[in-house]
Amino acid sequence: MWFYTIQAVPSISLCPDHQYQKVAFRFFLLFFLLYVFFNPNGVIPFTDNLFNYYILPFHTLIPWLAKHILHLAKPITIFTNGSGDTTYDYVIILFMAFVSGVGTVVWSITGRNTPHYNKLLYWLTVIIRYYVAITMVTYGSVKVVKLQFPTPSLSKLVEPLGNMSPMGLAWNYLGLSTGFNYFAGFAELTCGLLLFFRKTTTLGAIIGLVVAGNIMAINYCFDVPVKLLSTFLVLMCMFLLIKDHIRLINFFFCNREALPANLSPHRFKTRWKNITLSVIKYTVVIYVVFGDLYSAYSAGKQYGDKAKRPPLYGLYKVEYFVKNEDTLPPLTADTLRWSKLIVSQYEGNVQINYMNDSLKYFAIKTDTMKHRIVFNSYVDTIHKFTFTYTLHKPGVLVINGKWKQDSLHIKLHRVNEKDFLLLKRGFHWVNEYPFNR
Repeated sequence: MWFYTIQAVPSISLCPDHQYQKVAFRFFLLFFLLYVFFNPNGVIPFTDNLFNYYILPFHTLIPWLAKHILHLAKPITIFTNGSGDTTYDYVIILFMAFVSGVGTVVWSITGRNTPHYNKLLYWLTVIIRYYVAITMVTYGSVKVVKLQFPTPSLSKLVEPLGNMSPMGLAWNYLGLSTGFNYFAGFAELTCGLLLFFRKTTTLGAIIGLVVAGNIMAINYCFDVPVKLLSTFLVLMCMFLLIKDHIRLINFFFCNREALPANLSPHRFKTRWKNITLSVIKYTVVIYVVFGDLYSAYSAGKQYGDKAKRPPLYGLYKVEYFVKNEDTLPPLTADTLRWSKLIVSQYEGNVQINYMNDSLKYFAIKTDTMKHRIVFNSYVDTIHKFTFTYTLHKPGVLVINGKWKQDSLHIKLHRVNEKDFLLLKRGFHWVNEYPFNR
């Protein structure tokens, strides 16, 4: 199948009699290398700055192609960011396919007498193994420290389910369970570690196909904008398994003997080159695994579930709200009276929920020495509102100050987030009846 020949003892070789296999190999070699070039994904240490330089010309070329060749209705002004599924990213994929196709035609004409591409196939396999491995280790690290999917925040706990985006729902669903984060994270770490080594590549690719396939399904079904990357991880795992497709079919489906694979590594003639290559390999593996885990652990202490909470952190419900000495009743149509104040786990962020279910986000600075809070909106950093606060007893907060032209006196009590059923239900081995609410 494709460009692999399975002989009596399976080996990685390209049969000179099957030109279509060599043509397919040329295309996929160019296509995968271009993908790694345009999406290094942090897999090569210390290359982020280099990528920022060499990608700049394509930020001009791709929008030009989109406008003048593809005639897209809207110009491309947004490039890869937190989303890897921008219009720019899709045009890049089309550009890669075109360049790979042209390159394949030229290569097929100039290299039609080449008997095989065994060395190129070997090194392409190494590149793909390491690309998938490092990506999996990176994603696995931020799961085992529960950084990628944090526990649902205070604001999410009071947000109606219907107001969540599909991605937001997926993030909170995955973040609710620490055990699931460990399970998914260790699966990704295991996949990555296995792919670093030739003898365990097949097992690593099988696990990777399952893990990446699950990620791809979540991304597609919950509109998570990492569809392209997850799809390519699946394709790369399939590529790594193609050479073993006869062995795998015999083992899993036909109850036949699966002969050992030829896993002979490429060796240089000079000993020092082989030693240098081994040193580089193990240096990269150790750097990636321990570096990613340490980075995730350090980031987790700043931003994860175990990060230090800011002063006054919590979800507060308003007991009474006095405006200019008038106590406002809790009318649901009121657009001024607060119903809740949420001091986020992230320093300097608060959310105010109003009685009519609208909400606004503000930045705050808390001075615990002077018992002072300064509010300002993110769009207006000039006008600030200063309040003094008092903690009368645990969980009771009273604030006083001027809000625009009005003086406010507000008493709030903190809600224990662990009282939410979503967080306190926990795990039960025995359930006499389903508990589905």
